Amino acid sequence: MEQDLRTAIKTRALALHYQPLFTIQDQKILGFEALLRWRHAERGYISPTEFIPLAEETGMIFGLGEWVLEQACADALAWGGGRKIAVNLSSIQFRDPNLPATIGAIIKRSGLPADRLELEVNAGVLIEDTDAVMGMLVEIRALGVRISMDDFGTGFSSLSSLKRFPFDKIKIGRAFVSQLLADNEDGVTVKAILALGHSMGMVASAEGVESAEQFDYLHLEGCDEAQGFLLGRPMPFEYALALCNVPDVTGSEQQISTLDGHFPLLGGAQH
Repeated sequence: MEQDLRTAIKTRALALHYQPLFTIQDQKILGFEALLRWRHAERGYISPTEFIPLAEETGMIFGLGEWVLEQACADALAWGGGRKIAVNLSSIQFRDPNLPATIGAIIKRSGLPADRLELEVNAGVLIEDTDAVMGMLVEIRALGVRISMDDFGTGFSSLSSLKRFPFDKIKIGRAFVSQLLADNEDGVTVKAILALGHSMGMVASAEGVESAEQFDYLHLEGCDEAQGFLLGRPMPFEYALALCNVPDVTGSEQQISTLDGHFPLLGGAQH
């Protein structure tokens, strides 16, 4: 598996797919999140949850992470409309003290305006060598890049993390969103996260939105952004580009049939 992954990275056999991100209030496309995909010649599709930890364990994540960022920035240039691109950073990448300089160089080479790049980090990065990580986050922010905390409310994420570094966005994980209507406790948690984020001047985003009921709930509670299978599945670059070229993308039936069902479907969320 390790050798196959090294070969895949070397031969550029991995690909980026892009999941659309929408505003909740007016259902306009804001941009995309870059997601890494690997289709093995013999084993077929291999989940990122399987090969990303391997890349982190072996150190391949450093070169792979640079390629992902470089490719994502280059692709985002074609979208136009000021649409942003979100890229996940592994906590392992923060062990490289040159990370801010690397990000800055990639932005410069790509020509993408820095404010169109959004880097997603897990709060776990603040556990290891906090001072060093904080210093890098400050340097990255100084480039004009936006930084969001992924999966807020799970794992190591906490209020203390937000106090240590003023993130631009907090993302509500799918673990909470998936149980919004079935579990009242998760509904209370989501409300609390939204209130906390807004009180600190942060954008609140929800991932894993898969039903119109979940979307309506988030809309009612004032969530700012959302992504998920209801709105659009991860898609190849060509589909993302075509989606950007459709005027006023709000999920009409006419638009949905155009590209093999890759267009967003908001269902009953527009009532």
